[in-house]
Amino acid sequence: QVRMQESGPGLVKPSQTLSLTCSVSGGSITTSYYSWSWIRQPPGKGLEWMGVIGYDGRTYYNPSLKSRTSISRDANKNQFSLDLSSVTPEDTAVYYCARAETIATTEFGSWGQGTQVIVSS
Repeated sequence: QVRMQESGPGLVKPSQTLSLTCSVSGGSITTSYYSWSWIRQPPGKGLEWMGVIGYDGRTYYNPSLKSRTSISRDANKNQFSLDLSSVTPEDTAVYYCARAETIATTEFGSWGQGTQVIVSS
């Protein structure tokens, strides 16, 4: 069974870049045809899909965040990462990594526990 764990700073200052890593165990991030997403939930709001990296390294982003978002991976470490630039307090949220069966679906079968990120000076 795949397990996923988010890690990164819990506090980021406005205008800085938020960087998070998802460590995966129990399955390889390069295994066909899984995809690996970042999703966030601001306080009092619903889930927001941010972007995805496929088993083959292809990436797709939420158009509303595309200009500030980058997702990459380290296959050797079985990790994938999120960089969100120019953050504002509106980026305060619980950030999750999640796995789907393919890059074409947003039905996520496995989730990390989530990590709280606060954007504040």
